[in-house]
Amino acid sequence: MPAAPGPGLVVLDFDGTLAPEVDEPSRARALPEAREALLRLIRLPATRVALVSGRAMESLEQVSDLPDEVLLVGSHGVEIRLDGPTQLTLDTVELEQVDALSEVLEGVADSIENVWIESKPAGFALHTRLATDADSRLAHMVALDEAHSEVEGLTVREGKNVLEFSVRPSDKGEALTRLRQHAGASAVVYVGDDVTDEDAFAALENDDLGVKVGQGKSLAAYRVRSPEDVALLLERLADERDVARNGVSRWP
Repeated sequence: MPAAPGPGLVVLDFDGTLAPEVDEPSRARALPEAREALLRLIRLPATRVALVSGRAMESLEQVSDLPDEVLLVGSHGVEIRLDGPTQLTLDTVELEQVDALSEVLEGVADSIENVWIESKPAGFALHTRLATDADSRLAHMVALDEAHSEVEGLTVREGKNVLEFSVRPSDKGEALTRLRQHAGASAVVYVGDDVTDEDAFAALENDDLGVKVGQGKSLAAYRVRSPEDVALLLERLADERDVARNGVSRWP
């Protein structure tokens, strides 16, 4: 990656990237090595760190447990914390849509074993990680059909064993662009593992670096195998940024 004269921005997904995936989302935590590398990056000049997640902001703040200097994006960009309070305001129509969506998805979760919903400010995530393949497919099919019949203009995203519904359109690509503008960054490193991270990879520019975690097709130019490899990547990045403090700031 070429030399970058301005601030650098390091952006990461959380689950499956900084933290190994777990069956109970509230128990997810970043690997200690990855967290320590992030803390090193935060302390370096001309370097900003951000997390972009499908989690609701409250959940992301809890599991990430990072200083306020870290920029946070929750609910795929619906919630955002940019050096200040979290920003989110739903209008009356959107609140009514959330209520209707809740009734639909709770019905699906109650009728299919090991399917559950996670509440988010502008929608819900239907989780099927613990369900059988057949029940997972059934839950997705029924939820999609009934949700679209009850609520117009839904944004739907399919991730790993999860189907997400939002009454407000937003994605990680839009979130990345907003983070870049806020930080004034001339170069971005984005690391993610999920299908939803492809929107962010698509938003990267010439001097940026995209890293896909795990298998599957991706727009990212580089790939690592696991969160353990992400920790090593962050350690190397922190080392390189530290070495460059007295010279030209550059990415590895």
